[in-house]
Amino acid sequence: MDRDSSVIGLGAWQLGADWGEVSEDTAFATLAAAVEAGVTFIDTADVYGDGRSEQIIGRFLREHPAGNGLTVATKMGRRVEQDPAAYTLNNFREWNDRSRENLGVDTLDLVQLHCPPTAVFHTDQVYEALDTLVQEKRIAAYGVSVETCEEALAAIARPGIASVQIILNALRHKPLEEVLPAAAEAGVGIIARVPLASGLLSGRYDENTHFPENDHRTYNRHGGSFDVGETFSGVEYHIGLEAVRRLTPLVPEGATTAQFALRWILDQPAVTVVIPGARNPEQAQANAAAADLAPLSPEAHEQVKAVYDELIRPQIHHRW
Repeated sequence: MDRDSSVIGLGAWQLGADWGEVSEDTAFATLAAAVEAGVTFIDTADVYGDGRSEQIIGRFLREHPAGNGLTVATKMGRRVEQDPAAYTLNNFREWNDRSRENLGVDTLDLVQLHCPPTAVFHTDQVYEALDTLVQEKRIAAYGVSVETCEEALAAIARPGIASVQIILNALRHKPLEEVLPAAAEAGVGIIARVPLASGLLSGRYDENTHFPENDHRTYNRHGGSFDVGETFSGVEYHIGLEAVRRLTPLVPEGATTAQFALRWILDQPAVTVVIPGARNPEQAQANAAAADLAPLSPEAHEQVKAVYDELIRPQIHHRW
């Protein structure tokens, strides 16, 4: 994976769907603000708004042509029933062609399998098909997005894998144990997603916060639509709030709680890029500014670990 990309990217799920309403104008302005702030890596998927996120990014690319240095990563596989038999070369070509059309590009920079069934990570034909897509110049590189550390390790063992996208944040520490060291040894990029635990680590929520009905933080809080680990990192909301309250005193002067949380991830060896989402230009700019913070002190890291060990580890560490 391209190590020249910005260490803080932009997750574009919000620009498609599932985070309340984001108008196309606001989405476009958010992209522009992120790029202006130095972001060069944008992560999307064919399923975000059923292509809406890709199409908005495609429009942005047309209006900001070559020379902007952007890397756009997309994902495939979640628009169909989650059956390992669906992960075939012909389907990959069809899915890729749709994403290429949405994004308006001949070759996709990076295509990731989008949290497929676990069996897919162990299927030789899947990786052979992905290699074929590279040979056909449909894609420049491929990676995987995973739910579990076991899936990540299975993918890292494959020679063609460029990147692994995994949930990593101050409330999700398990990837630090084996996944990040294995990725570093193999030269595989780590894309840290859900870095703010669906906004919990922004410090802006409390027991009275209301999320819209079309926001996954309402409808997927118990895993009703997809893996519950994607919503608040699988942490029970009230426990997450308590953890954030304990972390807040660690935030450096002049920084936000969200920037502190992003800096914590950037301090982890082997992390290539962090992809916080943003629903407006102000969030995109504030997220990008976290890269300018000094690394956190060893004492701060010890205290983050202590909060995790006490409140979070018993609840979720064994699950993913």
